[in-house]
Amino acid sequence: MLIADNDLTPTQQRNLENAVGVKVIDRTQLILDIFAKRARTSEGRLQVELAQLKYLLPRLAGKGVALSRLGGGIGTRGPGETKLETDRRRIADRIKKLESDLERVRAGRALHRKKRKAAPVPTISLAGYTNAGKSTLFNRLTAANVTADARMFATLDPTIRSITLPSRRQALLSDTVGFVRNLPTTLIDAFRATLEEVSEAALILHVVDASNEHAAAHVAEVFRVLGEIGASGTPQVLVLNKSDRILPGDSDPAVMGDRLLAAAGQDSNTPAILVSGLTGGGIEKLLEQIDVALPFDVVERARFRIPLKDGSAIALLHERGRILSEDYHGNLCEIEADAPESLRQRLHRYAVLNSTKPVENPVHK
Repeated sequence: MLIADNDLTPTQQRNLENAVGVKVIDRTQLILDIFAKRARTSEGRLQVELAQLKYLLPRLAGKGVALSRLGGGIGTRGPGETKLETDRRRIADRIKKLESDLERVRAGRALHRKKRKAAPVPTISLAGYTNAGKSTLFNRLTAANVTADARMFATLDPTIRSITLPSRRQALLSDTVGFVRNLPTTLIDAFRATLEEVSEAALILHVVDASNEHAAAHVAEVFRVLGEIGASGTPQVLVLNKSDRILPGDSDPAVMGDRLLAAAGQDSNTPAILVSGLTGGGIEKLLEQIDVALPFDVVERARFRIPLKDGSAIALLHERGRILSEDYHGNLCEIEADAPESLRQRLHRYAVLNSTKPVENPVHK
């Protein structure tokens, strides 16, 4: 097989096959075939099939030899042309059906996001070049067991798990499909329902394989795709993954981050953290940085007076807040704590008025 790193027209593909005597495919067809092998859920299969059909439709004419069975007299429409038109019509009908099905998927995802937004729990999305180690990092952060494999596009369907940050805030972390340079437009369109999880996130963890010699080009490509899906303005943390493969002298995350961002033509104000999803190195620092960068469910210091009979409220404050002091006066428990807004709203009836003040950096208090 001969694989071209460019898109080929049907005529170019046929002429190359005649010249070299082997099957010829282009970059887009290769990526589509890999996606088809990786698709596991019904949604993933729908997205891949839609992309494949959109790729195939304009190329049916290039299959002239395979589809043509001309017959009849001069000037008549032969059966070959009839077969071609039938195939085009069937594919167009199937594309319409798939787009309708995916629109329902998109509406369902929008409904789930609306429900998540009703409760103040932010979504953090992992994004990055394919094979950057996103799924391994996802498993490390959430203790999940999603497929983590050193293969391109091992993850096609988004997976969402809950994590607890050092400030006791709850957040949802989503693992999504990896990007690749020259990602076919048909794939971006087909996977838009999935990629919306990235564009709707409160924070993006931009995962980079820091040991890869082409890391700067990968960063630039990810920024380009994020711009295409409307996520370029979302706050980011640059996660320099696979630190276990980096020489100790090259392990300054600030320097590495600035160098990669400058090479990619991006703003160098994005914070960078060096981690290893495989060994767990740097994970605590990453969680602290997420806590600082996440613009959601703001943590403030507050004082509460809770009756001892409401033990569930006291337990909730211990579970989701950072307790600074706890005193008992008769049948009341007075607690001062750093608490996220969602928790303060649930316990507002116990809050001492005018006792709330911002916590600039709850992680280091």
